[in-house]
Amino acid sequence: MERLQGIAVSPGVAIGEVLVMDTEGFRIPRRFLPRDAVEDELERLNRAIADASAEIERHREKVEKQLGTEYAAIFSAHIQMLNDRGLRSKLEEMIRQRHYSPEYSVSRALRHYAKVIQSLDGVMQERATDIFDIEKRLLRHLFGKRREELAHIHSEVLVLAHNLTPSETSNLNPKYVKGFVTEIGGPGSHTAIVAEALGIPAVVGIGPFLADVSGGETAIIDGYQGLVILHPDEETLARYRHEVVQYRSHAAKLEKLRDLPAETADGVRIQLLGNIEFPYEVEQCQKHGADGIGLYRTEFLFMARDEEPTEEEQTTAYSAVAEAMRDHPVVMRTIDLGADKLPSVPFPEDEGNPFLGLRSIRLALKYPALFKTQLRAILRSSTAGNISIMFPLVSTLLELKHAKMVLREAIEDLEEEGIEFDRDIKVGMMVEVPSVVMMMDHFVEEVDFFSIGTNDLIQYVLAVDRSNKDVAGLYTASDPSVLRMINIAVRAAKENEVPISMCGQMSGNPMYTMLLLGMGLRSLSVTPAAIPEIKQVCRRVSIATCERVAERALKLESARDVRAFLREELAKALPETPV
Repeated sequence: MERLQGIAVSPGVAIGEVLVMDTEGFRIPRRFLPRDAVEDELERLNRAIADASAEIERHREKVEKQLGTEYAAIFSAHIQMLNDRGLRSKLEEMIRQRHYSPEYSVSRALRHYAKVIQSLDGVMQERATDIFDIEKRLLRHLFGKRREELAHIHSEVLVLAHNLTPSETSNLNPKYVKGFVTEIGGPGSHTAIVAEALGIPAVVGIGPFLADVSGGETAIIDGYQGLVILHPDEETLARYRHEVVQYRSHAAKLEKLRDLPAETADGVRIQLLGNIEFPYEVEQCQKHGADGIGLYRTEFLFMARDEEPTEEEQTTAYSAVAEAMRDHPVVMRTIDLGADKLPSVPFPEDEGNPFLGLRSIRLALKYPALFKTQLRAILRSSTAGNISIMFPLVSTLLELKHAKMVLREAIEDLEEEGIEFDRDIKVGMMVEVPSVVMMMDHFVEEVDFFSIGTNDLIQYVLAVDRSNKDVAGLYTASDPSVLRMINIAVRAAKENEVPISMCGQMSGNPMYTMLLLGMGLRSLSVTPAAIPEIKQVCRRVSIATCERVAERALKLESARDVRAFLREELAKALPETPV
């Protein structure tokens, strides 16, 4: 039996057979194929080459039309290299004779060619860049098949991988994928967010371990403690099976709260909203008794696609959510992605740190046509229900005013076209950057509401990459500086009578509920599955108790002390709640 410690990002316990996805981004580990898989893998390689060639040809035609034949010649050269007989023969030999996987064969062969060219003098060295580009393009098409593989799992498994992208995670069917573990990643990553939304136990940042695991073996994922147990003995299996039964019993009791209001013991009504990525998650919000949707992450409509969704596609998706929620509020956050996730947007060559670069509202303002299309779709869908618009990652007043200007242009366009929309639609923004907290007295004059996004706020306050396991210990909502930032934002909004909510992962953790209520928050947006537990805390405590908790927590000097204090207070209020 082997215990591996990682970072818990989605609670729960899962026991089952493992499915090992042994890929490491574009650094491909050697994998041998069984003999009966060779022909299928060759066919998969040929399809990937054909798809990559067609993609390059589309780029060539576009460049030729815009810039001329001379500039398009490079893409013609790429097509020739990709379909070179010598390369095809080499790849086929590696798969047939050595039984290497197509991914490993492509990476090994093309990197060998690139190294040879790099050893030459003069302009030939520049051709190595072309080969690396071809390698990445071809691997992207091969990995695309991997996403399809993940989406078509039809037996109960635990997925173990080096990494899973948010789009790959979103393709996991929770009916069959009972949990997953990754070697890299950190708390607050988009992959973690999707896992939590799917309601499956997940642990990330384990470190290298896949070489020690084979598909079909039994493992345990403990999403509460961030543990992965390989080759568990019978005693451990029996203990965890008993825990699974206990957790299910606890969840069943919480479901009885579904139709009861989230009201504190002294009669203060708390609004509990749901965070969703996909339209079908509305059903989960309704199942758990959400008061509405406080965060619809619209960017997932843009991911894992070769082209951006059209205005009609977006309008249809947004309208479906609004109609399903009837008169309940639905807050639609505009696209919150980096340039690397959008096919029509060139990736900046000097993007050293994507978290500090061209992403979110910055990307939207740089490409106003893309932004306006989404705004038009949201406005058009506003006739279907109670919709609000929210801008993410605003850092300056000028950015906010620029975004509102694009919104006004979209409104004017729809008015000229005679298209109906809600002319009283509310406009809000995320509080995710320290600069916004420091300027709250000015931002309150520009928006109808705020929502605190703790996932980003924590990383920007503490200068910690939330996806990096090596600094994961520093990434915590319990840090006193984070608590003070939240407190400042809440106080400023309340003093100016502007509604403020919280939609980050912190709001869905019952350990923080009393603290947040004590700071003055009366609206929390969480993953649908977390609603019953947060509601239970709300109904057990008084505002006076919460204010006492918040006052004490804000005086503590370390994240460790804050966590210990909040766990102690929660245990007093709800002795039966796991913390």
